[in-house]
Amino acid sequence: MHLAYHSRKASSAPPFPRGAKMPGLRRSRLKVIALAGFALLTLLYLVTKPNGRHTPYKEYTPSGRPPVVVLTVLDEAKYSSTYLEAIKENRIQYAEKHGYKTFFAKVGDYDMNNAPSSWTSVVAARHVLTQFPDCRYLWFLDQNALIMNPQRTIEAHVMDPARLDEGMIKDYPVVPPDSIIKTFSHLRGRDVEFLLTQDKDGLSSGSWVLKNGEWARFFLETWFDPLYRSYNFQKAETHALEHIVQWHPTILARLGLVAQRTVNSYSTGDHGEAYQPGDLAVRFIDCSTPSACEKEAEPYIAQSRAAFQSS
Repeated sequence: MHLAYHSRKASSAPPFPRGAKMPGLRRSRLKVIALAGFALLTLLYLVTKPNGRHTPYKEYTPSGRPPVVVLTVLDEAKYSSTYLEAIKENRIQYAEKHGYKTFFAKVGDYDMNNAPSSWTSVVAARHVLTQFPDCRYLWFLDQNALIMNPQRTIEAHVMDPARLDEGMIKDYPVVPPDSIIKTFSHLRGRDVEFLLTQDKDGLSSGSWVLKNGEWARFFLETWFDPLYRSYNFQKAETHALEHIVQWHPTILARLGLVAQRTVNSYSTGDHGEAYQPGDLAVRFIDCSTPSACEKEAEPYIAQSRAAFQSS
């Protein structure tokens, strides 16, 4: 008897039972792999190409043009135009002699959000660094002050690292006489970015020097914090400065405290070190009224003009 021949079915299922869907899935995976490979090749190209090698972060160093900007804030509502013109003339003569620039801000130039007008000095300093991004130093000098020695420069006589190493006041209370926070004993002149003086009452914010750079911008942003401006400090920005210097080690680590007569002699010795001939600048400290301040300034204006004429 012959049995009819029947083809035997395969003993296993087809390898792709869902053949209609697998090609699409495979294409999707291949696309992902291709994109990943392209991204990797692009990264390798950017890293290894001759002009595109990765370089470590480097802080921008201003070129020093101009070397110094002298900043003064003028209050036209309180002081006579004659007095303010004498102050401007003094700064301009000094700047022209040394290749510096001047910047005259006015009370009312900036929106202070109801903060005391004395805060203008801080926001004006920020403005200076925007206008002169390559300056090396910013010297803020109060309007009630005059530059008396045209021969002295900020670079050589104030901020020179070797001179700072000799003259900095170290391991001393930041706010005398009882502050437990003291200036760093190991600070070197080359590390100073903010130069300041004290008087008999504490830190004096009427004359200071700031080295331009990223640290300077951090410092000014910290000082101008809205919290400090809204706080009812008795001496506004001066007491805010005393606070941040004492409680922010990052700022204290760059603070160079120097003898008052370096940049900030007073017209009398009642509140601090009195001016002596040869000092860089003098501030009229007993300005009970604008008219009294202008009268006190008269002999110094004459002396400073004579000094510039003979220099």
